Amino acid sequence: MKSTFIRFLHLKEVLAGHQVEAEIDLTAQKLLEVVCLCHAEHKAMTVTDAMQLQGIASPATLHRKLSDLLKHGYVQFAYEGDNRRTKYIHPTAKTDQYFADLGAVLQQSMA
Repeated sequence: MKSTFIRFLHLKEVLAGHQVEAEIDLTAQKLLEVVCLCHAEHKAMTVTDAMQLQGIASPATLHRKLSDLLKHGYVQFAYEGDNRRTKYIHPTAKTDQYFADLGAVLQQSMA
């Protein structure tokens, strides 16, 4: 099992050399993972919710990382209904492709 995980890490690094890591850092990647997990569970994450993830980083850093994710097209913000005060974070097609690529790498490492 150890060799499978090491192989996965190696393949992930090869994938990363031309993709996400060139655009966003590890803190932003972790934030993106949490956003996607919430989205997969059909729980809408707000910007305020993200700012409270102090296990990842400080609120100021999280705000900066959200801006990075938005700038590079990994997330988009949306309002629901007439409430213009609450912004919800949604992953984009670019994020879906990133995780699809990681899934392919994981399958390849297990082969």
